[in-house]
Amino acid sequence: MTYVVTENCIGCKYTDCVEVCPVDCFYEGENTLVIHPDECIDCGVCEPECPADAIRPDTEPGMEQWVEFNRKYSEMWPVIVTKKDPLPEAEERDGEEGKMEKYFSEAPGEGG
Repeated sequence: MTYVVTENCIGCKYTDCVEVCPVDCFYEGENTLVIHPDECIDCGVCEPECPADAIRPDTEPGMEQWVEFNRKYSEMWPVIVTKKDPLPEAEERDGEEGKMEKYFSEAPGEGG
C-alpha cells in the first residue's frame, strides 16, 4: 500500500503534510504535490494533516490512476520537505470539481 495525492490538491497545494513525512517522499509541482509511491512507507501520518482531504490510500477504489500520476510527477519534480504557504486561491478552490482539466500544470515547483 501507498498513499497518493489526488485532484483536490491541485490549485490549493497545502504543505502541512510534508513536515510530518518521515521519509521525505513528497514532490512539488507548480500548483500541486505528489507522493513517490515507491518511497512512501505507508505510515499514514500525512493523510490527516491535509486540510483539503487530498491524500488517500491507494487501496480505495479508483486510485490506480492517481498512483501512476504520483509516480510520473515525483520522478520529474523536486522533493519538498518544508512547509510553505498554500496557493492564494486555496480556500476557494478546495473541493472544486474538474481541477485537473482547469488548473493542473506539469511545471515543477521550487522544492525545498
